[in-house]
Amino acid sequence: MRGIRSSSTRRIAALAVSGALVFSLAACANDPLADQYRQGDNKGFIAGDGAVQEIPEDQRGEPVEFAAATENGDPVSSADYAGDVLVVNFWYAACGPCRAEAKDLEAVYQEFAGENVDFLGVNTLDSPAAATAFAENYGITYPSAIAAETPAIKLAFAEKTPIQATPTTLVLDAQGRVAARIIGPIDPSILKTLVQDKLAETS
Repeated sequence: MRGIRSSSTRRIAALAVSGALVFSLAACANDPLADQYRQGDNKGFIAGDGAVQEIPEDQRGEPVEFAAATENGDPVSSADYAGDVLVVNFWYAACGPCRAEAKDLEAVYQEFAGENVDFLGVNTLDSPAAATAFAENYGITYPSAIAAETPAIKLAFAEKTPIQATPTTLVLDAQGRVAARIIGPIDPSILKTLVQDKLAETS
C-alpha cells in the first residue's frame, strides 16, 4: 500500500526480532496442523509472512460497516464496537497458522481487558459448531462471526482492504476504519503495539 508510514514502525521492526522466540514458545503444542505450519508446510491454505502494514490517520478510508451472527447465534455488528479499537482476525479451524496464533491472540485480548479494545474473529469457512469447538479447544473467549452464515461480512472488509491470506488480522481505529493489517500469523508484541498506538490516538 503506497505511502503507509507510522511513528511506531521502528519499534515494530525491533519487536519482530525479539517476538519471534516468544511466538514459537507460545504456539500450541501437539497440534499436527500447527506443527505442519511451523515446519514450513502450507498445505491447504494461503499464508502470509506476518508483514505489517499501517495506515496513517489521514489516509484511512471509510469505516467498515458489517452485521453478522456469532458462533453462538448472537447478532454482532460494527455498531457494537463504536468508539473502541477493534482487532478483527480472519481464520478457519483447519488452518495451521490460525491454530498456532490462537493462544497469542487470546493473550493480547486479555491484556487489554477493561480498556476500550475489543476482539472479533471472522471464521471464513466453518460451521458454528466447528467454530465453537475450536474456541473451546484453544481457550478463545472473544466471539467469532460466521461468514458461512453471513458471507456479506467478508465483503464488507474486503471492500476496504485486501484479505488475501489466512490468517489476516486487522486493527480498526475508534472510528471503525482499517488502521493496520497483519498478513499472516501475528507476533503478539507487534499486535500489542499496534493496539496501543490506536488507543493513544483517542487520548
